[in-house]
Amino acid sequence: MSRNKWWAVAAVAAMTLAGAPAAAAEVGALACGDRSYQAEAVNNGGTWTARNAGRTVYTGTDMRSAVQAAISSLTAGRTYKQWVVVRGNGWVSTGSRISLPSYTGIDVCGTIDVSGSGSGDQAPIYSRGTREVEVGHLTVTGRPLYGIFMRNVENVVLGQINMYLSAGLGVRIDNRGDTSVRSRNIRIDSVYVSGASSHAVETYGVDNISIGTVTARNVGESGLLLNDTINATVSTVDAENAGSGTGYAAFRTANRNGRIGNGYPTNIRVGTVKARGGGRGVFCVSESGGLTIDRVDLANTGNNAVLIENCHNVVLAAQSGTVSGGGELRLAARSEFPNNSDILVQNLSVTNSSVRESPCGNNTTFRNIQLYNSSMNVCP
Repeated sequence: MSRNKWWAVAAVAAMTLAGAPAAAAEVGALACGDRSYQAEAVNNGGTWTARNAGRTVYTGTDMRSAVQAAISSLTAGRTYKQWVVVRGNGWVSTGSRISLPSYTGIDVCGTIDVSGSGSGDQAPIYSRGTREVEVGHLTVTGRPLYGIFMRNVENVVLGQINMYLSAGLGVRIDNRGDTSVRSRNIRIDSVYVSGASSHAVETYGVDNISIGTVTARNVGESGLLLNDTINATVSTVDAENAGSGTGYAAFRTANRNGRIGNGYPTNIRVGTVKARGGGRGVFCVSESGGLTIDRVDLANTGNNAVLIENCHNVVLAAQSGTVSGGGELRLAARSEFPNNSDILVQNLSVTNSSVRESPCGNNTTFRNIQLYNSSMNVCP
């Protein structure tokens, strides 16, 4: 498959559970379980059976064991992707994993409910030090530590992911096992997360990631958080009540996110950030930058609608934006990092709020800002 074809972001079909928004779909996208697969795990009346080519590899009541047995039955040492389909609902422990090795795809046509206790990097879908891994469809409920956890991975696709949680973090992809090598070539089509106590989606140490839509509802921290990530394209972040009572944001970029070498060429591109309530709307912090956000739609945030703090080469609202109520739009700086530089804020309608810059940054530009019952106090 060509790089361009592989990298095109698929738009996915409507969410299967009530309350999740519809997402656009790539022409020819397969419904869950419709693709060719080599192994399956099926729940029939509480009994799980895993099979590969008519050979039974597990029978019992444990969903995790059945799915892992199906995965383990795939061709050893393969250099091409093989698939497992999971049919039925089941339970796994918070302190356990379903581990995906390299060249493995999984379609979960049912719900994984997670409960119990655990610690560390446990997740119902887990992969580490792997390549060519794909999760076509997945629905998770309950209290996982992470819904999906992937570390030091390459060429990963996450398709239609739905999580209805009461704790934990939705999706985390990082390189913290070996920080000398970034996780690379990640595609996320559509993620819906509600009820997480942490972030809906978080990356750390990733190079080349394409994200379609992240929808966050009532999560404890950020909707989408990019840390030390470069070459990222995001279509939409849509968050309601993300990080309420905190400094987190619907969209946050931190820890030198967007820094390539010693510079900040534009390499983080976001189409739309929408925030309703919660903490902040947009937050750029800790020597991040190289960021362009085309459109913002921010209303009634409890903290800053926008905070740009110690960031470089940032364009906010390249096309259009609204800020209504909630906290102010603020450019600020901490003394331990270099001041803001090359910040452009434009094309905004600001209602019942304020725009403030303190201290003065280097090469900051405000233009085409319409104020309605709002104030603006920025450097000349």
